[in-house]
Amino acid sequence: MSFMHRNCAKALLGFMLLGPAAHADQRFSVVSNDETVGTLDVRSEGSRISIDYRVDDDGRGPKLKETLVMDPAGLPADWKIEGASSMGAPVRESFHQSRREVSWRSLSDSGRARSDAGIYVATHSSPWAYGMYLRSLLKRPDFKLDALPAGTLRVEKLRELTLNAGGVSRPTMVYALWGIRAEPVFVLGDATGEFFGTIDAGSVVVPKGFESGFHRLSELAATLNREYLERLTRQFAHQFNQPIYIRNVRVFDSHTGILGPASTVVVYGERIVGVRPDDPAPSAGVVIDGQGGTLLAGLTDMHSHVSEWDMPLYLAGGVTSVRDMGNHNDLLLDLQTRTRAGSVMGPTIIASGFIEGRSPFSAKMGFVVGDLPAALEKVRWYADHGYTAIKIYSSITPDWVAPMAAEAHRLGLRVSGHVPAFMTSERAVRDGYDEINHMNQLLLSFVLEPQEDTRTTLRFTAVGERMGNLDLDSGPVRRMFQLMKDRGTTVDVTLAGLEWMLLSRPGKSPPSIEEWLTHMPGPVQRARRTAVLDMKPGQAALYEAAWKKLLEAGKRLYDDGIPIVPGTDDVPGFMLHSELEVYGRAGIPHARVLQIATLDCARYLKRDHEVGSIEQGKVADLMLLDGDPVQDLSVLRKTRMVMSRGRILFPDEIYTAMGVQPFATRPPMRVLDGS
Repeated sequence: MSFMHRNCAKALLGFMLLGPAAHADQRFSVVSNDETVGTLDVRSEGSRISIDYRVDDDGRGPKLKETLVMDPAGLPADWKIEGASSMGAPVRESFHQSRREVSWRSLSDSGRARSDAGIYVATHSSPWAYGMYLRSLLKRPDFKLDALPAGTLRVEKLRELTLNAGGVSRPTMVYALWGIRAEPVFVLGDATGEFFGTIDAGSVVVPKGFESGFHRLSELAATLNREYLERLTRQFAHQFNQPIYIRNVRVFDSHTGILGPASTVVVYGERIVGVRPDDPAPSAGVVIDGQGGTLLAGLTDMHSHVSEWDMPLYLAGGVTSVRDMGNHNDLLLDLQTRTRAGSVMGPTIIASGFIEGRSPFSAKMGFVVGDLPAALEKVRWYADHGYTAIKIYSSITPDWVAPMAAEAHRLGLRVSGHVPAFMTSERAVRDGYDEINHMNQLLLSFVLEPQEDTRTTLRFTAVGERMGNLDLDSGPVRRMFQLMKDRGTTVDVTLAGLEWMLLSRPGKSPPSIEEWLTHMPGPVQRARRTAVLDMKPGQAALYEAAWKKLLEAGKRLYDDGIPIVPGTDDVPGFMLHSELEVYGRAGIPHARVLQIATLDCARYLKRDHEVGSIEQGKVADLMLLDGDPVQDLSVLRKTRMVMSRGRILFPDEIYTAMGVQPFATRPPMRVLDGS
């Protein structure tokens, strides 16, 4: 495949042959779902480098300007970053190196260290920084470096990729950079690490002119991810051709909400074959001692956008089913196929098809359509590919909703989504929505003016600035809630994610997030402890009042009998635990919270004949907890063992492999041969 037209070949050749000493200017494109959504421009003047990084996707994206002065070793002697984060929060970060020490300061933290203590990893930076980290790592014999303020970076050489343009070929190495996140970042570079871009399944950063290579590079990233995960699956998904006895556990009954007495649960293959009190010790088989812990049916995350590296993290958190609410369609269908086959460990994926309208604010997932006939054709495409629902997004023309919903219902699909811009949530329900995604989407109609545009971050900042004054007992709100109750409309509330947006402050995240954040890699912790939205001075009290109102609204939905489902739209596994804790704080009884996350979700997805409770004949999707979640929902993090379709996984193994500090130890396990 050619990566650019012949008339760009001369410029490309110049780019490829210039090394760091030549200080060539570089221009990159950010491509998502085969559409350019951003730019990365790098200008060099001697040792000074200026970077302009902008992304516009779904009405948001980082806007950063960086200036660096490089030392002779290719590291920054000075580094300044200013602009806005993806959700609009201000960014101001600086780093300075002197002969004996380095220092840094951001809006969230500051610190100092010895000049030889490690390489500084910025909280907010453009992808160009990955090349800088890469060059430093390749000079190390073990390919590792301590990171500042915390953590460790390491790099793996994966394979060579030949890039072609205008008859010119050049081998480019693909590297896996570890330590920035819980999964690798795939960086393109030459043998010295000179930055050439990044690749991911569904999005890439490539030199300008290379955009046509999106599919090849995206597929390569998917292949690399798949190879990693297949290796982890062979290593960590333990399968036995013998009965498995999970002894000395208290089984949570998802039907009654009651935690039972000490019992033994027997699994053979992928099915539960028995739930027995005081079962005698077996002489053969696999015996797991639950040591008095709780055995709970696997959780369901009802709002995910899964990627390959989400899969093991979901399972480690006891999430054995996820509903994907919009994705790159080829990636999602491939993940479904591979998890069903067992070659890649991961939760069962229930797919919703994403349909967005064409506008300057379009989100580049699923299908982006320009007219109603195209939208209806995509509804049919999703039905024909086994999707269970469609998700309508923010740029869909309001008048299209009713015919799209009618076509989806004709084909047996549910209809959910954001409330399109310039449409009210009441009209969306009357026009056919079975479910509204996100609490802010439900309530925005009551605090916005008719012509205000929710395709931008206004859909979040308006919540923070205005929602605290919303009267939930007002006529319009009560009418809306009664309409949803009458029609059986469900709300995917995603409260924990909204709490993170509204209550995160420089240097701290909300408590339910801090409980798992301290276990994450250092750069992840630092990046998460920042402001999310562009909250103006003096608005903190408004944002806190808005959060209390959202929490109150969640409880009001529950009390009124309007179904809520637990979704996250955020970090896999961990954020679902936070979501369920938020329900408890809102006043929903803990036992009901556990029922909602297990059997209620299974019923909603029409899977309760297979999963959602621990019963003879059902699929062995379950989690062993160190403690009693009916008393304390934070126990959900202390997962000692998970079964997914009968395969045993130990979260401490998965977390350790991904740079996450485990929350609990695995239970004792013995394999008996009957002798």
